[in-house]
Amino acid sequence: MVGKFVLLLFPFLMAFAASSDLFTMRISNRVVLSLVAIFCAVAVGIEMPLQEFGLHIACATIVLVIGFVCFSMGWMGGGDAKLAAATTFWLGFGVTLPYLIDASLIGGAMTLAILIVRRWPLPLLLSRISWISRLHDSKTGIPYGIALAAAGLITYSDSAVFQRLAG
Repeated sequence: MVGKFVLLLFPFLMAFAASSDLFTMRISNRVVLSLVAIFCAVAVGIEMPLQEFGLHIACATIVLVIGFVCFSMGWMGGGDAKLAAATTFWLGFGVTLPYLIDASLIGGAMTLAILIVRRWPLPLLLSRISWISRLHDSKTGIPYGIALAAAGLITYSDSAVFQRLAG
């Protein structure tokens, strides 16, 4: 029973991160730290071997370093870099490449859609809603955390952690 409940924590935090990024253009450090802390507890709970846990740390560290290089170049937000790393902490090396490919495809499609919609005038009724107005503003970024979270949800069931918890 506990294992089945724990299965829902990752999707809940992914959904929260996506909605937070959509509505505020921020991904809270609390969400990222919660993902990390809960994964550590899950790893202990499923008796993950120390070597495997180390590989999850290495995977997340590599993604975090690459993410911060992208952040320093202005290509992505800092919250996005941290969310991607925390997500790959859960997924490990075996699922990280499919995760990043899915995030790129979803993020690319979402970015194109937002850029296209930004060319059209925003109806007055919608312009009164602050998050829609901000999302429509060409001076603001793209809430890429949505794509990262969606890709995480898509690939989560392929991860070894999910398989152990569901089994």
